[in-house]
Amino acid sequence: MFESIAEWFELAGEADVGLAGAVLRRESKKTDADEETIRRRVSEALSVMRAAVDEGMAIDEPSPSGLTGGRARRLGAAGPELLGPTFTTVLARAIATLEVNARMGLIMATPTAGAAGVVPAVLLTLQESRGWSEDQLIDGMLVAGGVGAVIAERASISGAGGGCQAETGSAAAMAAAAVTWLEGGTREQVAHAIGLTLQGMLGLICDPVAGLVEIPCVYRNATGAVHALAAAEMALAGLDFPIPVDEVIDVMGEVGRKMDVRFRETALGGLATTPTGQRIAAAAGMDRLVQLQRRGRTDGESSARIGPS
Repeated sequence: MFESIAEWFELAGEADVGLAGAVLRRESKKTDADEETIRRRVSEALSVMRAAVDEGMAIDEPSPSGLTGGRARRLGAAGPELLGPTFTTVLARAIATLEVNARMGLIMATPTAGAAGVVPAVLLTLQESRGWSEDQLIDGMLVAGGVGAVIAERASISGAGGGCQAETGSAAAMAAAAVTWLEGGTREQVAHAIGLTLQGMLGLICDPVAGLVEIPCVYRNATGAVHALAAAEMALAGLDFPIPVDEVIDVMGEVGRKMDVRFRETALGGLATTPTGQRIAAAAGMDRLVQLQRRGRTDGESSARIGPS
């Protein structure tokens, strides 16, 4: 797609097509699909996102592992307590999508399954409160996709490759950029929104309890959505981040590469290796995982990746 945010933004300016238009042109050239076909595919992706949110908000039973299920519905039923209905709805919808994923339901990876709740929670909720049209929302999705593509090129969007900063962090940056663009932000403000998001999530580890994409992933999607909203709000208010966005992305990649393997989706560190985390893994029949967790706590070394593929 693009090798840098700078390249993408320069192309958008030179061609006078906007950020979404530049992504559309590049994707069309890459896939040989016409622009209308690409927009239709994005619309179909939005339909999957909406269906997952609706399903997740209706779920009241635990997931097969028993680790989650019904939390989104509970939060939605509780109603707004602190910052109003939009904030509560964003949190609930982020959780909802991950609960559908935990039940092996259909979700849209944005950019991954483990981070699939952030973008739909933010964009679908703000579409309702801000009045964006469906065509505008498709443009926002194209902008989000452009951000994800650059991060994948320069750093990583994989928890195994770079920790949760690479998954939920990337998703949050994608959502922040889309919101900033949809609210009339300049290219510079979009860049700051991406940088402001990622700087706040650098070093976030991936430590799934029992090797399952449920805890803490469900909640990290909710907090990732909050990061996105905060970054967009600050960028739209004119706050800048002094480190250029491509350099921030490069740092995220560097941090991910240097991160201990125990904190990169192996479930051999972090919350997964707490006493309770190990009991949950054992109860779920992940005996091999518990053995590796205990070994990792004593010798500090392991390169195994445990959990569902």
